[in-house]
Amino acid sequence: MTHISFYTHAENKLSVARQLIAKAWGQKLNVLVYASDKAIAREVDRMLWIQPALSFIPHCLDDSPLAAATPIIIGSRMEPLTRADIIINLDQEPPSVFSRFDRLLEIVTPEETDLVASRQRYRYYKERGYDLVTHDLQGQH
Repeated sequence: MTHISFYTHAENKLSVARQLIAKAWGQKLNVLVYASDKAIAREVDRMLWIQPALSFIPHCLDDSPLAAATPIIIGSRMEPLTRADIIINLDQEPPSVFSRFDRLLEIVTPEETDLVASRQRYRYYKERGYDLVTHDLQGQH
């Protein structure tokens, strides 16, 4: 069963996603950064090219010809991944493919619309019997 973690009080959702991606890459895990919104997907892609300045995390958008050979995929298609280790959800709704992954990571900001959507996702997973873990990022930089 998929292990689900919520990271709450994130000051910047995409910055926290970048940190989680870097951690997963360091552990040699495959990651789908689930973002059906192309603007969000492009922003994550851009962030991974420029931060951190002295390291490179191999990644690409899910429609890239290199997707099948890349451990970090950004978009809404999981097919290019050879293993389904981690999915990081950047959408307001639960990803339809989340149960295929070993871990699902949800990042929640203090913004009201994000809080409301995250509570709905939390209930959705809980009602289906998933164990949920919460990590409070408040005060961490």
